[in-house]
Amino acid sequence: MEKPEEIFDRESEWAELVRFARLPQRGATLGVVSGRRRQGKTFLLDALVRAAGGFMFTATESSEADALRQYGEALGDHLGEATPLRFVNWDEAITRTMTLARQGPLPVVIDEFPFLARASPALPSIIQRALDPAGQRSNTQVRLLLCGSALSFMGGLLSGTAPLRGRAGLELVVRTLDYRAAARFWDIGDPRTALLVNAIVGGTPAYRHEFTQDDTPDGPDDFDDWVVRAVLNPARPLFREARYLLAEEPDIRDPALYHSVLAAIADGRTRRGEIANFLGRQPSDLAHPLGVLEDVGLVVREEDAFKSNRGVYRTAEPLLNFYHAVMRPAWGDLERSGRARQVWPRLQRTFLSKVVGPHFETICRNWTRWEADLAVLGGYPSRVAAGVVNDPAARTRHEVDVAAFNRDEQDREELLAIGEAKWNETVGTAHLQRLVHIRTLLDSRDGVRTDRCRLLLFSGNGFTEDLRAMAAADPGIQLIDPRRLYALD
Repeated sequence: MEKPEEIFDRESEWAELVRFARLPQRGATLGVVSGRRRQGKTFLLDALVRAAGGFMFTATESSEADALRQYGEALGDHLGEATPLRFVNWDEAITRTMTLARQGPLPVVIDEFPFLARASPALPSIIQRALDPAGQRSNTQVRLLLCGSALSFMGGLLSGTAPLRGRAGLELVVRTLDYRAAARFWDIGDPRTALLVNAIVGGTPAYRHEFTQDDTPDGPDDFDDWVVRAVLNPARPLFREARYLLAEEPDIRDPALYHSVLAAIADGRTRRGEIANFLGRQPSDLAHPLGVLEDVGLVVREEDAFKSNRGVYRTAEPLLNFYHAVMRPAWGDLERSGRARQVWPRLQRTFLSKVVGPHFETICRNWTRWEADLAVLGGYPSRVAAGVVNDPAARTRHEVDVAAFNRDEQDREELLAIGEAKWNETVGTAHLQRLVHIRTLLDSRDGVRTDRCRLLLFSGNGFTEDLRAMAAADPGIQLIDPRRLYALD
């Protein structure tokens, strides 16, 4: 099955779905597709069903009786029945569904499956029984795909003692587009503009088409105007999207608390104790909300590069970070139509420091982990993270934006490179000397080899000529600008 032209990227996801839908073996098989909202899961599955002639049902929030009625109508329509099918319970509905593929493999998709399972808790067990070899599994080739956006629920379907544990032949997570794919998707050729846009909307495909009506910045000179007309415009859907993201998550019962946690992270309070101080709470009080935000994919915890028991929390959705750092403090002014053009200039400094700066550092780490070649690092990294290095003599600490490690032949951890990322500064020899000093501090530590440690300097605003001359003469010094991050050089 050819991937439809209207589906951007998603080559590996499409290949996995096609492989699963065409499995030649006898018997029914189960697949689970998950991912945050607005990533294109339904779009992918609908294209698969249309290409293979399968059946797809998209559930809504409703009672069990209403859901069964809707399912019967959809299945009857698919089969060309003169009247809708009527099912007394889900056992009947799933039994009938399993008769759809007597002649060969056929994909059957139940989208928004969590809605059905919450109204009918026995449904996963009913599906498990239908997949059992002693049941109907051997008499059908249904390729059943359960899809949902509630990440914690979908992950729980196949974990622990859940009825469907060990039954799935596919567990596909549809992730956001990475920064390079997002630039191509938004059709932005200038790397600085692409990175600025990515710092606001990330890699969520729906934000280009449905939420901005294909309005993209026409080059660097149009970026500020684009923010005013497409992001800070109360008449555009993107304006309130960050507020709705939390409201759509069923596991979040107290949105005010979770918004406060996200506001603390956006303000630079990335450790649990710092977040607790920001909220006026005890650190132990935040174990549950931080865990829920991680489970729903809105926050990630990153281990410190140099101390495994110390970590920081970062917002996984750029739009949430932009909302809490930039929009929320000025919400009253922004809600008044036509005020964004006057308000945006005074928000730009915050945007650069609290949104673009941290996002640039994240992209630099991603580039180092997944895109940097052997010539840059002198090896292949097994992990890349940010961290803090203590300087006892100076009684201070140094933050390291990028630290890349691999493991040597004796399975000892080796430090391949450390790096500094500055978006709005021209990086020069002073930044280089700081990295040299940090490397010296790390050299005295036990357990980590630093003899091949290279120095990476990332800048969104260029490099001084003397630093360029030093890098040209020494491969151990690497300079990376936006063009190199986006593979344009």
